[in-house]
Amino acid sequence: MKKNLRGLIAEYMLIVFGTFLVAGGVYFFLVPENLAAGGVSGLGIVLSSYFPNLPISIIVTILNIILLIVGFLFIGKSFGAKTVFATFVFSGAMGLMELMYPDIEPLTSQILLNLIMGICIAGLGLSIVFNQNASTGGTDIIAKIFNHYFNIDMGKSLLFADVFIVTGALFTFGMETGLLAIFGLFLNSIVVDYFIDGFKIRKEVMVISKEPDKIRMLIIRELNRGATVYKAEGAYTGSEQKAIVTVIGKREYVRLKKKVAEVDSQAFLIVRNVHEVLGEGFENLANK
Repeated sequence: MKKNLRGLIAEYMLIVFGTFLVAGGVYFFLVPENLAAGGVSGLGIVLSSYFPNLPISIIVTILNIILLIVGFLFIGKSFGAKTVFATFVFSGAMGLMELMYPDIEPLTSQILLNLIMGICIAGLGLSIVFNQNASTGGTDIIAKIFNHYFNIDMGKSLLFADVFIVTGALFTFGMETGLLAIFGLFLNSIVVDYFIDGFKIRKEVMVISKEPDKIRMLIIRELNRGATVYKAEGAYTGSEQKAIVTVIGKREYVRLKKKVAEVDSQAFLIVRNVHEVLGEGFENLANK
């Protein structure tokens, strides 16, 4: 029970951290330049030019409430609970930044640099939130629906959902700003997918050693991971060998490599990146 509670608290803390990153990237880098590079925040930037007396945080909140209803209908309560939380944290973070820095100016004189920094910071935040099976609301909800039902990558799903927003930016802010927003939209899809893949990458390691039993036990006991043992035959010597295959995290791989070298400095290792691992000890298959 305590372990589950700690895990839940950790998830919500990560959601808060990721959401503040998204809000900071948007407010400090994109809003001052009118770079509506997708998302409800982008739509809020466009609409704020038509409703100048309404803060962007209020516009974003209204739009998110509408889209949250859609999220509950299509994805369900589990996703919705975290998304409701993240949505209001995002609106609150935007409102807090508006209060603390009401007359925000571009942080650099280079609009392209502001675009890249804003997209990268917000993309990292989105990836953290998505990795907790949540969303900051808005078109993220539409993207999650595409991902859930059609197995489309989150970055590409965001791209599809946000096309009409950058089209509005073209008509509202002119060709140059609109084209930069379109570039930002494509960049956002790449950044989100890159960070999400980075969070999920594991190492698949095959070890061929003269001490297979010792290697197998150190994987089980010291790394607390499972392994599969295959019978193999050396092509040159014709001798029977054992190949031990395991899937571990990047930090665990560093430990494994060091331990294997201590047991058998002549061991043969084959290592490759695995982009998703489902099952015991990793992400629950039932959650996919």
